[in-house]
Amino acid sequence: MTSPEQAKVMYEYYDKLIDKLITAKLALVEGGVKSYSIDDRTLTKFDIDKLGMEIEDAVKKRSEYEALMNGRRPRKAVAVVPRDF
Repeated sequence: MTSPEQAKVMYEYYDKLIDKLITAKLALVEGGVKSYSIDDRTLTKFDIDKLGMEIEDAVKKRSEYEALMNGRRPRKAVAVVPRDF
């Protein structure tokens, strides 16, 4: 299990990652740039959908680590029961 200190480090990592990903997506959507670089990755307008999925995943991970930092369990879906009404 992850300690609160490790959870805080991971929370901060995902927080910074989300900021970078959002900045990249906005630059590709709004600005007149053809490509955008994050560290050693080069992204183009074709990667906008992928960026959206990465942002969603990073937000989920950040909320899991936030819950661990505060001493709670991360939320997880156990089962889905389909019903006809």
